[in-house]
Amino acid sequence: SPSLGIWGSPWAGTKWFELFFTSPRFVQILKNTLTISIYSLIAGFPMPIILAIALHNLTSIRLKKFAQTITYMPHFISIVVLVGMMSAFFSPRSGFINTIIQTFGYEPIYFMGEPKWFIHLYVWSSIWQNAGWGSIIYMAALSSVSPELHESAIIDGANKLQRIWHIDIPSIVPTMIILLILNFGQIMNVGFEKVFLMQNSLNVNVSEVISTYTYKIGLIQSEYSYSTAIGLFNNVINFFMVVTVNQIARTFSETSLW
Repeated sequence: SPSLGIWGSPWAGTKWFELFFTSPRFVQILKNTLTISIYSLIAGFPMPIILAIALHNLTSIRLKKFAQTITYMPHFISIVVLVGMMSAFFSPRSGFINTIIQTFGYEPIYFMGEPKWFIHLYVWSSIWQNAGWGSIIYMAALSSVSPELHESAIIDGANKLQRIWHIDIPSIVPTMIILLILNFGQIMNVGFEKVFLMQNSLNVNVSEVISTYTYKIGLIQSEYSYSTAIGLFNNVINFFMVVTVNQIARTFSETSLW
């Protein structure tokens, strides 16, 4: 009770946690959150690495700068503008994607309304927006590799792919491990803004995640205690994942957060 303060309010115990765990929507919301997070991690984590290696091995400085600029630019597009672009591009009436589909004789698809397309649009648009920006840290790690290693490998007859596999990738493995641990620490934090903007009555069954559910319960329905309990549950899972993955990384390698 805000009027009584923390110490004056009655202690609710595990009431709100039990209410959330026994809610008929708990399994669905948790499933949606984990599905989007795991899909994003599996599909999105390797992309900045691949892009960084590709850019690092470009021989033309002018082409390299141009490619970096093109891949970095989407990061600075706001989420609102990005979702607006997606709505325009994938519109069943005027979107150029459906125009191409109709050119080949197929019926237009309502991408933003059909539940099966929601997760793919969410994940791959995020990859397009953030892969270039995420590659910066790997580019920095690759730039610290001694040119003498590559020169020695060339003398020994190693081709480009062999040098990438045996020199470039091992040099960025510590960076990869640290970023992987941090990404696992955000496994339950699916971006609220983008999901909320893409969400509608047609895809809500697959787009309702913990962050949007907490917003609706806490701010719209004013169930502050309930929403706080959900947020605490979310943070506990994230903390557990960070500790667990960090321990695994420390067991199998020399790199870890602590």
